[in-house]
Amino acid sequence: MEDWEFDFEWLQVRHQVRESLGRESLPDLNAILFLIGIQELGRWKREFSKEEKQDLMHIAVCRLLSYEGYYRFQGRDADGWPHWEVVRPFQLKGVKTQEQLLKELVIRYFREMEEE
Repeated sequence: MEDWEFDFEWLQVRHQVRESLGRESLPDLNAILFLIGIQELGRWKREFSKEEKQDLMHIAVCRLLSYEGYYRFQGRDADGWPHWEVVRPFQLKGVKTQEQLLKELVIRYFREMEEE
């Protein structure tokens, strides 16, 4: 995918999320990861604790990196929270490189959601 195509698709995802939430500003990567985490958890509640928010973002990252074979879904605990196991270590260096990969995987995730 060329840079302009990636930028366009990333912007489309951000607009899609913004519209579905009825917000004025475009969400950043962290906000989108939080929402993917909620989607993967499968339930919503009015307030999440700081720790739960971190856990939701971790769930999203594990889900996204499972596309690349870094994580494998193990199952859900007694409270219904999904758990993932490390299949191979994540070795991409640099925040920009890691962020780029996550954005690409977010685009893939949203494409698959549209297909369902």
